[in-house]
Amino acid sequence: MLFLNSFVFAQKVKLTDENLKEVGSYVSQSKIHGSKAVRVVKDSTILLDDEATFSRINNIEFSEGVIEVKVLSKILRSAPSHARGFIGIAFHINQDNSKFEAIYLRPANAMAEDQLRRNRSTQYFAYPDFKFTDSRKTAPGVYESYEDMELNKWIVIKIAVKGKQAKLYIDGRKQPSLIVNDLKLGYGAKGAIGLFVDIGTEGFFKDLIIQNE
Repeated sequence: MLFLNSFVFAQKVKLTDENLKEVGSYVSQSKIHGSKAVRVVKDSTILLDDEATFSRINNIEFSEGVIEVKVLSKILRSAPSHARGFIGIAFHINQDNSKFEAIYLRPANAMAEDQLRRNRSTQYFAYPDFKFTDSRKTAPGVYESYEDMELNKWIVIKIAVKGKQAKLYIDGRKQPSLIVNDLKLGYGAKGAIGLFVDIGTEGFFKDLIIQNE
């Protein structure tokens, strides 16, 4: 346990085989750039985007607080042309994995020459009824944003959740990269946390810290 102040503690979670469960994914222990990490790859038989494709962390329930983790994504050689290195965190995952919300990164978009793609470097979605395609139809640009990042480099993700709001911070920056003011699962949502990847991504995760409030 990490002491933060007189009232709040942060829990550093060991990412071992015993406390991880594959959900629409394949999970293994790995080593990259000299660091031990958990490797997560999406089940290739799941063809749709923004699905339940994560490594679920056992025995953790999260409602409000902060989730912080280091992530690194690479694009698989077998990836389709629209792969972007999708990697992030799913949270408020219900018991049967049929509902959750997530914030993820598209590092390849941040490196693109096309401005519209750059504007889509971060993304919020809620499963199953509010995927990225839904947000682009109903509120273009509101649930995604640009942020400086790269493939094949460690990125620190911090997601702060309070009530119906979530803020995404990258690499310790003071200002959030993305603000979501209407989390779709609503006030009081709670559930598990998952290490999320999507199509064509080889994702690596380490140094997970969870602060429940």
